[in-house]
This record gives sequence, structure tokens and C-alpha cells, in this order.
Amino acid sequence: MRVAVIGGGAAGQLAAIKAAENGHRVTIFEQNEKLGKKLFITGKGRCNVTNAADREGFFRHVVRNPRFLYSAYANFDSAAIMSLIENAGVPLKIERGQRVFPASDHSSDILKALERTVRARGVAVRLNTRVSAILTNGGAVSGVRIGETVEPFDAIVLATGGLSYPSTGSTGDGFRFAKALGHTVVPPKGSLVPFETAETWCADLSGLTLKNVTLTAYKNGREVYSELGEMLFTHFGVSGPLVLSASALVAEEPEGTVLSIDLKPGLSEEQLDARLLRDLGANAKKTFAGALYGLLPQKLLGVVLEAANIDGTAQAGNCTKAQRRALVETLKGLKLHVTQARPIAEAIVTRGGVSVREVNPSTMESKKIVNLYFAGELLDTDAFTGGFNLQIAWSTGALAGGSIPTEV
Repeated sequence: MRVAVIGGGAAGQLAAIKAAENGHRVTIFEQNEKLGKKLFITGKGRCNVTNAADREGFFRHVVRNPRFLYSAYANFDSAAIMSLIENAGVPLKIERGQRVFPASDHSSDILKALERTVRARGVAVRLNTRVSAILTNGGAVSGVRIGETVEPFDAIVLATGGLSYPSTGSTGDGFRFAKALGHTVVPPKGSLVPFETAETWCADLSGLTLKNVTLTAYKNGREVYSELGEMLFTHFGVSGPLVLSASALVAEEPEGTVLSIDLKPGLSEEQLDARLLRDLGANAKKTFAGALYGLLPQKLLGVVLEAANIDGTAQAGNCTKAQRRALVETLKGLKLHVTQARPIAEAIVTRGGVSVREVNPSTMESKKIVNLYFAGELLDTDAFTGGFNLQIAWSTGALAGGSIPTEV
């Protein structure tokens, strides 16, 4: 069959590889000047290929519609993509949190490995080419329109991505195509996205990274997320792995979310109080700020003292039990109030998309249009940070491409 894959990212390339392996004549249409442009910037330029967690671990990290992915993951899991890339000549390594990266730490190596595999399978690649419409006939796909030209195809895989990082070509074309073909599109929003906060002191700490802290998110007074890890202060609020993961659970309505940072998760309140008593007592003639030097980064210490309503220039020896109590409570629960999420263009992935109720989970084929397949970020399913979203792209792309029938 003649197969068109619209989008040359992670999902699109896997779909093309699997379709070509089944003997189809495959063409990738990519509007960028190269394949995998978004892949190039993932993992801070290192490309977090996947996560080596087992099946249970993978699905524990999928936020929306995990059951929809059961067949896709069973068909092509993290071990499968790791094998494909290593067989293409790129060694991989597993880091903290089971995150998988190229041993070289260069995302370009992943791009080259995928493109070598794509071209080795005989896939035609059309760069700088934007599809303007998907054509159908009698309830089945019949081709694509490119400008004024119509090109016939027997099957089409839509893998155009979402709306995050529009500079990489994620312009929402796939959502437009899906709607035009009668599909429901759950309104796209950003996921794995930084937060803006009401507290302006975050800007004073911009660039400061906190490691080994616990971030807990509360929505309407109910705990919705709590995890130990790393976060970052920015000029507008907060970002970093913990914040991005929390956003996946509250991004629908982030306003009103309260974040609580435990700056000393390794110490109980009693242990922390004992340390404060020791440090303040040993430096009784110094100021609070001087006596507690080394407890926290200096700028952050000033914020904590102010939040605890303690004058940092006051003498440490005059500390009261009530002040110590306030300081312990602040260190174990520094509060931030989310005003809004950053724009979807700054999100790592898009939540929402083509309704999975209208897609066959065993094949990724549309339930409305024959031989139309969906893959990747275009679908209404997403996960926490750590390589899980890329695995969704690999898995759905491989299943879509591999499910195209070998006869018209």
C-alpha cells in the first residue's frame, strides 16, 4: 500500500519504519528542514529517549488515558526502542530515575540513528513540505493535498505533534485535520509546564536550583502530588522536574494551586528543631542570618526568615521558642501560590488532543475513517517527565505503522 506519514518526529519515524518493514511504500511529509526537530531539544539537548521502568512503572507515570496504551506498549516497549537505537549504532546509558540517554549525551546521535533506520527501510522523506489537507473517499482516506497538488495514498498516519514548542513545527495542523474528518479534539493545553506564582520573591531567587527537596501540591486543600527531587526558581515563579510533574495533575485549572516545599525532607520537625537550637545557641552573639549560615543558600535563607516573620538582623541568642517553631514550620513547608501556568508554547508536551474514544487502541486506526491512523502527542494521552512521553510516541507510532493492512 501507498502510505503517507504526516510528521517526521518520534512517532512519525517509528510509524514509517514499521510500515516499510511490512512492505508498504512509505513517504514521510515533514514541514521542517530536517526530521526530529523537537527530539533534538528534548532532555536539555541530550534526548531522554525513554524510561527503563518495567510495565507497571511505565503505566504508573501515565497521567491521562493509560488503558488506551496497553496494546501499544505491549507491542513496542522501552526495551524495543532501546534495541532499535543501539542496533543503529548508538550506545545508550541509564541514569537516575531509570531515564535513558545516548552514552554520548548528544541528541543528534539519536536523530542520526533514526534517520539511518528510516532510509535503510526505503522510506521516502519529503522535507520542507506542508500537507494542507487529508482527502477521503467513501469513508476511507484517498490522499493528501500539498498546495494545489493532490497525491493519492491508501493509508495515512497523522503524527504531527501537539502545540508545545511551536518553533519545532508543532503548529496544530493535526488537530485541524482530525476535526475536519469528524473527530473530537479535547481542547489542547500545556502539560509539564512551569508555574507563575503570586510570590514575587521567586524572581529574586531566579536561577537557584533546589535539590533533594519535597514538593507537595494542594488543590482545594487536597493533596494531589508529592515527590522528592529537584526544582528551580525563575523570574516568573518556579520550574524544574518536580514542578513540571505537578503541573501534569493540575494544568487543567492551575489557578489556586498551593505548593509547599519541604526544604529539609531528611529531618523530622524534632530533628530540625534540635539543629536550630544547636546552631542558634552556638552563635548566640551573631544575627539570625549569620547563625544559620550554611543551613540554606543565602538568598533563600532571607526569604525563609521573612516568611517566618523573623528579623534576620536580630540577635540569635534572643530567639524564642515560638520563633523557632515558626522557622521549623516554614522550612518544612515554604508556601507558594500558583496564579497560572506558563503558555502552552513553553510546555514540554500537550495535554488534550484527539479523543482516544474514537481511536482503536489495538491498531491506532480511526473509528471514523478507514486507514487513517493517529500517533504521538496528537492523541489525548500524556505522562510525567522522565522519558515516558517519548515512549508513548514510540509505542503509538510503531503500532500505527505496523497495523496498516498489507492489502488494499
